[in-house]
Amino acid sequence: MTTTSPRRSGGRAARTALRSAPLAENLRPVRAGMEGGNYGPLTQAGIERIHQAALDALETIGLADAPESGIAVMTAAGAILGDDGRLRFPRALVEDMLAKTSKEVVFHARDPKHDLHLSGNRVHFGTAGAAVHMVDVEGRNYRECTVQDLHDAARICDRLDNIHFVQRPMVCRDIPDNYEMDLNTIYAVTSGTTKHVGTSFTEPDFVDGGLEMLHMIAGGEDKWRARPFVSNSNCFVVPPMKFATESCQVMEKLIRGGMPILLLSAGQAGATAPAPIAGAITQAVAECLAGIIYVNAISPGHPCVFGTWPFVSDLRTGAMSGGSGEQALLTAGCAQMHKFYGLPGGAAAGIADAKLPDMQAGWEQAMSNVMAGLSGLNMVYEAAGMHASLLGFCLESLILGDDLLGQAMRCVRGIEVTEDSVSLEVMRSVCLEGPGHYLGHNQTLSLMQTEYIYPELADRSSPKEWVELGKPDLLKKATARKEEILADRSAARFDPELDAQIRAKFKIHLPS
Repeated sequence: MTTTSPRRSGGRAARTALRSAPLAENLRPVRAGMEGGNYGPLTQAGIERIHQAALDALETIGLADAPESGIAVMTAAGAILGDDGRLRFPRALVEDMLAKTSKEVVFHARDPKHDLHLSGNRVHFGTAGAAVHMVDVEGRNYRECTVQDLHDAARICDRLDNIHFVQRPMVCRDIPDNYEMDLNTIYAVTSGTTKHVGTSFTEPDFVDGGLEMLHMIAGGEDKWRARPFVSNSNCFVVPPMKFATESCQVMEKLIRGGMPILLLSAGQAGATAPAPIAGAITQAVAECLAGIIYVNAISPGHPCVFGTWPFVSDLRTGAMSGGSGEQALLTAGCAQMHKFYGLPGGAAAGIADAKLPDMQAGWEQAMSNVMAGLSGLNMVYEAAGMHASLLGFCLESLILGDDLLGQAMRCVRGIEVTEDSVSLEVMRSVCLEGPGHYLGHNQTLSLMQTEYIYPELADRSSPKEWVELGKPDLLKKATARKEEILADRSAARFDPELDAQIRAKFKIHLPS
């Protein structure tokens, strides 16, 4: 005991000191844009079959309800308008437009250090959704979301290392006017985070005001066009196989306004998409390929994300089951199709059907996020904070999700095998010449921060230590962390002069 105890104590002190030291960004064990792609539920034959089926669907079924402007631009590119009003897309047209599509997209951020480089198997996790309720973990209640809640969520995301972008996760239910809601959504999120932001517009007429605000924030239209830090989440289709007329008109205006587009197809398997998982993917792929044609017919190479977002139904009730294993498979399969086309892609993961951040939420969120990351999905949307099958959003769950996503990203990174990492010489030294353990070894100390990731809130203490610490509760720790973050002023807040100009031009509901 007298010989081993000092060694153990010294090793622990050294490890503690090392872990508390700041780490250069390039040495962090996990970071945005790490390469996944080692997992795929679809075989190569399955991928090819889905591709051919999607092409058949576009050529023989087509899509209905395109706006007149969309019909004009797509038929000029080679689409065929049938007597039944449906646009059909020959195979050659699909191939031509895929060739024009940008294969590498940068989603800019207000702070360039948060820029997202979307290509290959680079993985990024973030928020999304349109929750109408906030989860009150203390009272175990649901209440309507407010613009302050949205701003607070953005401020929290700005401080979380493993949340890489902030697409609007909730709807401001306290702003009944849709134009004011759309503009206040932009204001609330962009003033809360310097990371890339995603948003939606309710009507085409609201786009001009939104772009004007973004030009003001950017410092001019030219600066906005050079670095557009907000993308449009655009549900351009109403599954099955119909264009969403007003959303398409929004998309057309935003393409011309220089905003990147998330082409979002969100059919629900067994309801608005075929029940087989392969069938739901096929329809989503077909719809998004139609979106690729639409975008590139307007502006070849315009930055867009192939957003196949098929969801799952619990076929016993018809209700959405976003936390299911089938949802995790759908998302991973979609990621494989994105890679097949060589396109930046996004899909949904991390959704909990659970109403509170409990054990059910933990397994539901972890399963789909890990599978999405391992599949190499570029943009993992709805990855944290979402409950009740997208109806509820929880700030405590968002904070806990940062720990979860850190572990998911460590899985994405995988295992590096080198002559040093197989550790033969270290094993020889420890086993034949040393103390018989690796706790204080130089290799252990040098790798503990770069090979391993440590949770911020999750508890790894022994039962004895847990008791001595007062039996800390995970949710209470998350609430304390939330309050700590929100007690500070937003680091993303606008310059007072700019803020005054925005408030003079637009009706801003957040207090100044």
